[in-house]
Amino acid sequence: MIEADARAILLDIEGTTTSVEFVYEVLFPFARQHIKGFVLRNYHTEELQADIAALKAEQQSDTTANREPPAWHDDSKDAELESVTQYVYWLMDQDRKSKALKSLQGKVWEEGYLRGELLGHVYPDVLPAFARWVKQQRAIYIFSSGSVLAQKLLFAHTTEGDLTGYITGYFDTTTGAKTAADSYESIANKIGAPATDILFVSDLTAELDAAQFVNMKTSLCVRSSTPAPTSSSHPIVATFDVIFP
Repeated sequence: MIEADARAILLDIEGTTTSVEFVYEVLFPFARQHIKGFVLRNYHTEELQADIAALKAEQQSDTTANREPPAWHDDSKDAELESVTQYVYWLMDQDRKSKALKSLQGKVWEEGYLRGELLGHVYPDVLPAFARWVKQQRAIYIFSSGSVLAQKLLFAHTTEGDLTGYITGYFDTTTGAKTAADSYESIANKIGAPATDILFVSDLTAELDAAQFVNMKTSLCVRSSTPAPTSSSHPIVATFDVIFP
C-alpha cells in the first residue's frame, strides 16, 4: 500500500496502465501497416508536411552521425513517400523515441480508433482507481513517450469506455525526456503543485529515479507479466487497488 499522501497522480502508460503487449503487438504493427497509405492520402496537408520536414531533419542528423539510416530522396512525391516509409520503419525497429515519429504514429492511430479498428487496452484496476482517486479529489495526469494525441486516443477508446473525463492533463516528450529530472520539475510547475505532492507511477526505475531526484513520490508498477525485482528504492505495487484505496 502507498502510505504517503498526494494531491496529484502522474502515470506512465506502457507497463503501468496498459500492457506492453498491446503497444508492441497491436499499436506498433498497426502503424507500420498503415503509415504509407496515410502519408499518401495526406501528403499535401500542412500537418503532414511538418512531420515530413521533422523526419527529414532527423534522418540528416542520423546520416551525419554515421548511424546508417535509409537514404532520403525527395526529387519526386513517390521518392519522398518511399523515403518517409523506410525511415519510419527504421526508427520503429530501433524503438526510437522520436518526436516526429510519435507525431505521425498518433495521426495513424487516430484513424484506426475513429474507424473502430483499434480499442485501447487498460488493466481492470485502472477504471476503479481513476474513479476512486477523482472522488478523493486527486488530479490524474499522464506522462508517456507517445504523443499527447496518442495518449488521448487510447484513453478515449478503451475496452472500459472513455476514461478521458477522469484525466486532468497529459505530458509527452515535448516536455522532456522521461529519464531527465528537469522533465519532472517542469511537470510539477505546469501542474501547479510542489513535487512532494505528486506521486509518479511507472514500470521503469530510471524514470522513477529522475522523478525522485526532484522529490516526487514514486512507485514501481510491476504487472504480472513482469518479473518483480528483489529490491527497489521505490515502493512496489502490482495493482492500482493498493494506491489510495
